[in-house]
Amino acid sequence: MILASEAFIGEHIHNYLRQTGPCLSPFNAWTLLKSLETMPVRIAAQVRSAGQIADYLADHPYVARVLYPGRPDHPQAALVKKQMFGRRHASSPSMSRAARRARSKWPMRFPSLAISNNLGDAKSLLTHPATTTHQRLNPEARADLGIGEGMVRLSVGLEDVDDLIEDLGAALDILGIEARRAAE
Repeated sequence: MILASEAFIGEHIHNYLRQTGPCLSPFNAWTLLKSLETMPVRIAAQVRSAGQIADYLADHPYVARVLYPGRPDHPQAALVKKQMFGRRHASSPSMSRAARRARSKWPMRFPSLAISNNLGDAKSLLTHPATTTHQRLNPEARADLGIGEGMVRLSVGLEDVDDLIEDLGAALDILGIEARRAAE
């Protein structure tokens, strides 16, 4: 159902529907239905991996803070426990000040992670909210939301969790070494 004026529908929606079709093709519908069959298994694997990665990152010396709903140190842990089953699969680690100085190089340091502003894929993705999803906000508004220049958002996919942890650890160690050199 589209609630809009007749003029808006005629000018904007009608042509779009005529060109794209208002319904899924049979093949796309079948593909969507097949993916729903394995969705619980995929999400369970992502949730398990995300929890392990969040715990690893929380103990890493170059990570200043981890915001992960499944951890007891999350600011809304009590609410999460009441409203959610299990743990969530997105994590927002914030790099330490030293690692932040080398931030311009961080995308190249994560071989198994894609850089994107679109989270929730079967592949693990990184995004930098200050320059992607929240770029239109001024620094003060981002700070009010807890989004600093050092925050990196990680959406955990279906890759092997040990590979992801190894890549994250190696990348953070390189960033830490580069940051120390830059500070000297």
